[in-house]
Amino acid sequence: MPDAPAETFDVTVIGAGVVGCAVARRLTLEGARVQVVEKAVDILDGASKGNSGILHTGFDAPPGSLEQACIAAGYREYLEIRERLNLPLLTCGALVLAWNEEEEARLPALMEQARANGVDDVAALSRAEILALEPNLSPRVRAGFNVPREYVIDPWSAPSVYLQQALDNGAACRRGSEVLGGAFDGETWELETSGGPLRSRAVVNCAGLYGDIVDQRLLGESGFTIRPRKGQFVVFDKAAARLAQSIILPVPTAKTKGVVICRTSFGNLLVGPTAEDQDSRDDASTDGATLQMLRAKGIEMLPALAALPVTATYAGLRPASEHKDYQVKARAEQRYVTVGGIRSTGLSSALGLAREVHRLLVSFGDSYRPPQQVAWPRAGVLTDYAERAWARPDNGGIVCHCELVTRREIEAALDGPLAAQSLSGLKRRTRVTMGRCQGFYCLGALSQITEGRFDSPLAEDDRDAG
Repeated sequence: MPDAPAETFDVTVIGAGVVGCAVARRLTLEGARVQVVEKAVDILDGASKGNSGILHTGFDAPPGSLEQACIAAGYREYLEIRERLNLPLLTCGALVLAWNEEEEARLPALMEQARANGVDDVAALSRAEILALEPNLSPRVRAGFNVPREYVIDPWSAPSVYLQQALDNGAACRRGSEVLGGAFDGETWELETSGGPLRSRAVVNCAGLYGDIVDQRLLGESGFTIRPRKGQFVVFDKAAARLAQSIILPVPTAKTKGVVICRTSFGNLLVGPTAEDQDSRDDASTDGATLQMLRAKGIEMLPALAALPVTATYAGLRPASEHKDYQVKARAEQRYVTVGGIRSTGLSSALGLAREVHRLLVSFGDSYRPPQQVAWPRAGVLTDYAERAWARPDNGGIVCHCELVTRREIEAALDGPLAAQSLSGLKRRTRVTMGRCQGFYCLGALSQITEGRFDSPLAEDDRDAG
């Protein structure tokens, strides 16, 4: 039996996806002693590694829902803190477009829903007005409206720096430790993990795709069942980014926001996602027929895409459940909070969810003393829409020429408490191997730089595109 843990924390946050990272940050800034436990060797290794990178206003969220409230709060806080944390924001706005008569008939109700959600600057657009804004769109477009405050952000820098800020202000993080079970004695949780026991006075379950399983292991029951929803994407070459200035949104359905076209923070243009329910919680594979469908869908809306190559493909898994709204449940008698069923809007709502979790812990009678001085780390620059390391002297030379990633950036990502421990983790920290050649030319140099850093040799670790 392993030794008992040496320290009892105020809160254990289970899961280091975007929601877990944001929760750890908020609770640490409120003064709690927080530990994060993540079963993967790198953070953001589950649902958070594959999304569209959009900061949503929540204009189409169900009015009055917890999802809508958390998106609105998270959106506001991101804008408030992004400059201090050096987080990017591509101010592009969105166009919600109807391509047939049925979709056009639903636009007025969707605009009213947006206004009910506090997004009151939406405005109807005629076909001519849409084509004046986006001349590369197919003339088949019928009508739409704009949502000027939807933005493109970097999906990985934000949660990484959220957790880094928590660590810089006293939090701890244990990776490669799966929560296997636990017991609450009325005052303290003792968690059994694959990396040894952990103790804390409260637990917050942010396990994403495994949220219901963690509830079952710790509580013996769960109020929801995760049914993973796969979203596949195609990423067009950087030359495609000039074809669309706005985020091109479809009229959403009850199940999905639909297929989006937008620039990425990394200078490409993506089309996706699909919405495919499946049983597997870790199968993020892509398939040729679906990718061809997505490419065709993109060309249907932006005909000039037909002349441009697809650089990369990927899939993300969203932790959907049988419920439409988020499943955030507090169990005061067990000092336990579940944050489940976050689906596709977690990047936008994470900071708002973190404030909700803090509110629930305070309702248990918890009180913390915020630190007198707060450390504000600055995220590394991954976006193509700001000066990057390759343009500055003393960068160590460019290793990945497709994505212009320098040796200095790679070495920095391999150092510190959140050091990348796999190639997929290194991709999310630097963009290395994510370009046109998909690592064909730089893997040799990467193998030398990362030698002895990863549990698995680099060649065995190239499992996904991050």
